[in-house]
Amino acid sequence: MIRISVLLLALFLFGGEGISALPRFAVKLKDRCIDCHYNPSGGIIRNEDGWNWGKNTLSMISTPDKDFIMSPRISENISIGIDYRTQYLYSQEKKRTDFQNMSGSIYTNFGLSKEINVIAKYDFVNKIWEGYGIAHILPGKSYIKAGAFVPNFGLRIDDHTAYSRGGDFGLLFSQGVYRGLIYNPFYNEAGIEAGVFADKFLYASASIGANNISPSRPLSKDPTFTSRIELTPNIGSLGLIFGGSFASAKVPDKVNIYGGFTGFGYDEFSLLAEFDIAENLLGADIKTSVMMIEAGYGVLTGLDAIIRFDRIDPNVNFNKDEVSRLIFGFEFQPYSFIEIRPQYRLQIETPSVDNDAFILQFHFWY
Repeated sequence: MIRISVLLLALFLFGGEGISALPRFAVKLKDRCIDCHYNPSGGIIRNEDGWNWGKNTLSMISTPDKDFIMSPRISENISIGIDYRTQYLYSQEKKRTDFQNMSGSIYTNFGLSKEINVIAKYDFVNKIWEGYGIAHILPGKSYIKAGAFVPNFGLRIDDHTAYSRGGDFGLLFSQGVYRGLIYNPFYNEAGIEAGVFADKFLYASASIGANNISPSRPLSKDPTFTSRIELTPNIGSLGLIFGGSFASAKVPDKVNIYGGFTGFGYDEFSLLAEFDIAENLLGADIKTSVMMIEAGYGVLTGLDAIIRFDRIDPNVNFNKDEVSRLIFGFEFQPYSFIEIRPQYRLQIETPSVDNDAFILQFHFWY
């Protein structure tokens, strides 16, 4: 009861956390992922607008061009980027501390023309890669993408431990190991995606492909299908987002996932939420539900207060098998391309277990 009261108080005071690519930035600024990234669904290498915003606007202190000239371009049509995360953590359950390499990626973008880009990513910590071409040959920045990529599903926050992404790989519970949806850092597909933009308020995408985590033998795997629709209307200073996603994936058994998401951004505050139902994710004829609520508030330039509530119900037909947690902390950007994230993770389950954690993450990007 005490933990539930703490949870409700925290949600009342702070809201819930922020969103990927980062979606909370998009909804606060009333922009779309394509406004800052070469990849229309967000993530990986930033375009020149996104890079300049990160350098000059996002951080508390930025380096003036007159003092030190920087550029992501190594030629007129080739750009590079990096993303490295490492963290210190303390586990209440194990009563131990540790240091971890989370990810370390290098990105490249080759502009073959004004309409065609080739993007590549290699994560040298986890030994995973993505590579694809994007052709904006359809009206209104609409596109066709082909290669190996992460399908566009739900709200793509950058914390893969959220249950709506991949969850904690090591999360133990009395009835088994509960993780999250399939979109963990090791999942991508080889396939084709088409996306359509309608003015500034609608973005829809659909992809078909084969997952790259199962043994790759020609004609040995059934295709997976992912679709998503996003509406982003603005009412004065209020930015809104809502939409839904569907996925039918083979990982290796057939899993159907249905989800919806919504949120808003006003001034320095953002609130986003996602709810998903997965069929056969944890076993045949088992329905699993996942919920995420994130909110963020910009305390001042370069410092955001963040809170997120995650919940997974492994089997919706059983009671008291749910696992929830409250994550709260700060995202501090003291200088351009440097971020520090202190975070406390309050685990909530029945029966109660002393398994909270503290994390101090260091994020360097360019």
